[in-house]
Amino acid sequence: MKNLLAAIMTKVSGSSLSSDVGGRIYLDQAPEGCEFPYAVMQIVSDVPDHTFTEDFENIIIQFSLFSSSSGATEITGMFADLKTLFDECSLTITGSTLVWMKRTNLTTMVDDITVSDGTQQVRHWAVDYEVMTSLN
Repeated sequence: MKNLLAAIMTKVSGSSLSSDVGGRIYLDQAPEGCEFPYAVMQIVSDVPDHTFTEDFENIIIQFSLFSSSSGATEITGMFADLKTLFDECSLTITGSTLVWMKRTNLTTMVDDITVSDGTQQVRHWAVDYEVMTSLN
């Protein structure tokens, strides 16, 4: 898993998505008081799959995009750049081979969050990707 996460972060580095969020891309959760916009990457599941000759990992990774902008331009731009970066992409993963990475779901939400000066509405788009790897 460590090598897959490293490969994803390498692909994100210097990308339009990274620029969209000012480099604020976190694993599992953002630090308290984090500036918007930002992205959080989480492993939802990892299911091993074996055949007679190969070992696979079927992994669901969720990218949560957060924007405090009142309009949709910022969040839709982040989503477009995420899709460009990861839909059917290639990744170099140490110790395994990427079979595929495909987007499987988008859930959009508006969350009320507590900030230092009260409550703020934040757009939260959760984007799921299925990642299949073959272990070398």
